Amino acid sequence: MLTKMIRTLRKTRLMDTTKLGSGQGKRICRRVRNHLQLGSVKYLTYRMDKLENIFELQDVLNKRIGVNMDELNDEERANWILNYVRAMQQELAELTDSVPWKWWAKYQDFDKQNAKVEIVDLFHFLISLAQVMGMTADDVHQAYLKKNEVNHKRQESGYSTKDENDSRHI
Repeated sequence: MLTKMIRTLRKTRLMDTTKLGSGQGKRICRRVRNHLQLGSVKYLTYRMDKLENIFELQDVLNKRIGVNMDELNDEERANWILNYVRAMQQELAELTDSVPWKWWAKYQDFDKQNAKVEIVDLFHFLISLAQVMGMTADDVHQAYLKKNEVNHKRQESGYSTKDENDSRHI
């Protein structure tokens, strides 16, 4: 069972299993949670170590900057939400400037390296925003899976009408 699971993880590139040591097989079993079937697409879901690591690193950085999410009251939370949204708007503008968007200008180049940096900057603020709302990496992952399922259902139905209630369970 474990060998088959590891082969599946290798094939789908969901996990780097080339450096498995003794005792790590059980850890992989604990990380593998379930199979999720959405239409004809089958997803293997597992514990998001990389995402959890990013959340941990962001929490350390936020605390170093002086933002302790555990100690915020609702007014401070609202202010930090606005701060992070504004920061993300700025990062989106910087990402936009990395792409030759002026169709009338011939001098522009696509700065792919800077675009990647701006995307990572967006992640910093997006993760902080999730943390302000008390979300963990697992919370984000679970909400993403549910919302992704909603989006697939919308596509299957033609998404011809807006249903405000189809995402209330997320």
